[in-house]
Amino acid sequence: MSDLGHVLVLAGGLSYEREVSLSSGRRVTDALAALGVEVELVDIDAHLLPRLLQDPPSAVFLAVHGIEGEDGGLRDALDVSGVPYVGATGSAARLAFDKPVAKAIVGRAGVCTPASVALQHAAFRDLGGPALLERVIDRLGLPLVVKPARGGSALGVTVVRSASELPSAMVACYSYDSVALLERHVAGTELAVSVIDDGGGPVALPAVEIEALSGTFDYTARYTAGMTEYHAPARLTAEQSVAAGQAAVRAHELLGLRDLSRTDLIVAVDGTVMYLETNVAPGMTTTSLLPLAASAAGLDLGTMCRDLLHRAALRGFSLPGAPV
Repeated sequence: MSDLGHVLVLAGGLSYEREVSLSSGRRVTDALAALGVEVELVDIDAHLLPRLLQDPPSAVFLAVHGIEGEDGGLRDALDVSGVPYVGATGSAARLAFDKPVAKAIVGRAGVCTPASVALQHAAFRDLGGPALLERVIDRLGLPLVVKPARGGSALGVTVVRSASELPSAMVACYSYDSVALLERHVAGTELAVSVIDDGGGPVALPAVEIEALSGTFDYTARYTAGMTEYHAPARLTAEQSVAAGQAAVRAHELLGLRDLSRTDLIVAVDGTVMYLETNVAPGMTTTSLLPLAASAAGLDLGTMCRDLLHRAALRGFSLPGAPV
């Protein structure tokens, strides 16, 4: 049996990514239980904090995706309740969750990232949407990727190849978030690079190459077996592999993250590694990218999660603004 004590895996919630979150939570729970860890999967709801205060766990593993798990609110609530957890603090999670903000922070530090424009729904509506979109196309060109500024699982994401497709893409995007990120589409090899820090500093796992058979790595391609081919490690040159790992670790550090993260990158046709976004609550399903990377590195998923829980338990909790 593990000496970790009683731990919880939090999952579910009411976001658009609820089912993916529950799938992630079940996989982490099963992997920990196989190692003898006393673990319980909890679907988050209004009874969560009273339960945590009545029977505090040694630590919590967050498998909550979407706004509830990644906007920092749940993490802040755990901190003020004195419950240690795996992953970024609330303040750091908020930076990473907002894609335009994360791109600005990482890009300002010298990491390449595609040119983009963020448009709030109110500005789009009040300033004349059609004219604004014309200016965006003039500046960024086509094709474009339109995505919600906050959110994951490629929900609300559209690749726009003609000007006539852009208005409907904006409508789809605004159904998920009030801010749309319009980003220059970069042709190349899509990658996901996971970063793990078990106490010795952040280390990049092998990059996973994503080859969606439909041509677009959307929600269906992500979570339907057989819709996407994954290559772990990615089919990169040695130089590109190093550059991708460095970019992911750099993003992890610049955004102030801890324990684990997954950064999405693209290797352009000319070989340039470009930053897209960073996820602080990576998926843990059978088709998710961090577990694939861990397997490629020879790591057992349950052991990795257990070690991160140990680290969280020893670290304890930290109020916003306190050192971590």
